[in-house]
Amino acid sequence: MTPINCKVEGMHCTNCAMNVSKYLEKKGMQEVNVSFATEEVSFNLPEGSNSAEILEGINQMGYRVVSEDAPPTVVSPYSTLTFKFFFCLIFTLQLLLHMWVSWPWLHNPWVQFALTLPVYIIGMLHFGKSAIRSIMNGIANMDVLVTLGATAAFVYSFIGTIVYGDHNYLFYETTAAILTLVFLGNLLEERSVKQTTSAITDLAKMQITTARLIHQENGHEHIHEVDNRTLKTGDCVLVNTGDKIPMDGTIYWGSGHVNESMITGESTPVGKREKDKVIGGTILEEGSIKIFITATGKDTVLSYIIELVKQAQQDKPPMQRLADRISAVFVPLVLGIALITFLGWYFVGHTTFATAMMRSVAVLVIACPCAMGLATPAAVMVGLGRAAKNGILIKGGHTLEMFKNIRQVVFDKTGTLTTGKLQIGNYHYEQMTEVAFKQIVYSLEKYSSHPIARSIISHWKSTETTPLQQVREHKGLGMRASDKDGNQWQLGSFRMAGNVTTDDTHNLYLLKNGALAGWIDLIDELRPEAVIVVTELKQMGIKPILLSGDTQRKCDELAKLIGITEVYAEQSPEQKLQKIDELMKATPTAMVGDGINDAPALSKATIGISLSDATQVAMQSANVVLLNNNLEALPLALGLGKHTYLTIKQNLFWAFAYNVVAIPVAALGFLNPIVGAGIMGLSDVILAVNSVRLRYKRVTN
Repeated sequence: MTPINCKVEGMHCTNCAMNVSKYLEKKGMQEVNVSFATEEVSFNLPEGSNSAEILEGINQMGYRVVSEDAPPTVVSPYSTLTFKFFFCLIFTLQLLLHMWVSWPWLHNPWVQFALTLPVYIIGMLHFGKSAIRSIMNGIANMDVLVTLGATAAFVYSFIGTIVYGDHNYLFYETTAAILTLVFLGNLLEERSVKQTTSAITDLAKMQITTARLIHQENGHEHIHEVDNRTLKTGDCVLVNTGDKIPMDGTIYWGSGHVNESMITGESTPVGKREKDKVIGGTILEEGSIKIFITATGKDTVLSYIIELVKQAQQDKPPMQRLADRISAVFVPLVLGIALITFLGWYFVGHTTFATAMMRSVAVLVIACPCAMGLATPAAVMVGLGRAAKNGILIKGGHTLEMFKNIRQVVFDKTGTLTTGKLQIGNYHYEQMTEVAFKQIVYSLEKYSSHPIARSIISHWKSTETTPLQQVREHKGLGMRASDKDGNQWQLGSFRMAGNVTTDDTHNLYLLKNGALAGWIDLIDELRPEAVIVVTELKQMGIKPILLSGDTQRKCDELAKLIGITEVYAEQSPEQKLQKIDELMKATPTAMVGDGINDAPALSKATIGISLSDATQVAMQSANVVLLNNNLEALPLALGLGKHTYLTIKQNLFWAFAYNVVAIPVAALGFLNPIVGAGIMGLSDVILAVNSVRLRYKRVTN
């Protein structure tokens, strides 16, 4: 399978996206995702398939496939919805004037025909072409209804003009008003939908800047300003105060403070020095640094985040699939209702042909299948976009649906409720020197990824190493290895040393050939935001739980300090999995951990939430990643997920309720086609506006 990603221009509703999706699935493509809002298409190409032929098929459907590296398409101002709306409005306003003024020339049928014809031609070039295309592709879209409604009124009026020349047979203003109002609705919808994708647009804008490329010549540095997109891995770049860091890299000279708020949501600039990593798109607030470029293009952290959010936005929650299935048969259903309406009024209601036709036209133009297709994407794009701007990555629309029932959050201790930046306190060694003790501890811990190991390596990094063999890490216990003299070394928790000592007050125990050889005390600082976060969760009706491999005494002390009453201590990774499974049977459960050591438990939980430095985001497999390595974003993540799901439900309710109420009202003759077209034009806008509220809505209690 070869992944294919491209932009497809010309999709202006969800049914257009469904047309493209259906075509690709018919051609055997796998994991098809099509978004009309972002105009992006992705799918997996099976072996033996020709990508050029597949993409050309999309072009033949009337859309335009644009490669990702192609320059932006220059759009003629005459082809925009804005131009089409105002062009039609000029003629439509004159047509509507005859309803209020008695100018004789306005009542002339041929004058009305002349004023309507330009509007009808523009409308058919836009809606008519789209309608024919959708029918040929097997999924009739909303434009079919608009085209039929406007054409019915226009043709009837034209025949009336030729045969009778009587104003009782003229509905030219209906034709023009329908097309103009639908253009207005599409224009408002286009602008509203763009608002829902603004977060991704803002992130994408960060990727483009200039860079000061350092070039060595005759032992001297020369600096040239270049487009950052031309940089390659291994290039050296100078960044001064106020500059945007052009690509991911490592500092090899200088120091400064970097504003990473656009990626992590953390407003306080982060201090950086030599050997620290920096992220492309962030801003150097103070200082001057030279960096060695380590990643460019799609390999950068920012590109990864953008791609991740796009994929999540394309992922449909299960309830949206029901709406899509209904949308697929909606247009034929409305056509049937319109036909029944006409026949009912004409043959049963004994109305005139014109009255029956106008009521069936009202049914055609008031129906809105797009509302059902737009309900979920609009909310998901805003919700995930706001989350991304606050340093929260929610992976997949299906994750949003799981947020609604979360009633308890399980926390790991080390590196989650505590900073994980452990300080070495007291330590004790027996029958060896201090240097030998540090050497063996350092040599064992350098093979581990546990936060305790990382802290010891950081503090004793200048220590020489002892050659070790058969090094093994036993999760939840510690490290085992042997040296060249055949000595067996063990370094781990009290669970590993429980058979040689009864003192459980230390963090690490060193055993040599099964006998106690030393111990280490570590001081772990509580995260300053931990108490506030636990309090907020309680206010939201969510129970906090502590699940840790640390000793019962230390876990109880920490839990009492931050207000957690349910504690499970001294748990091995296997026991953690069992406990998560047990808790999930009672109620949906979220697990918060460091994302690497807690990976199994995070995967098991209803929702796995990991704390991560932004530079390590690609390593995370959790459903949700807090990029600023800070718990403060947790209530926002839970609240935003819950309220995004709530907004989806509101949108779907509106979409279904609107059509269920509006179509019968139009069929019963309570609305004329002009009013119907105006209401339909605003229906999608209401969904988009309701979704955009998520950008500003308070989502935590």
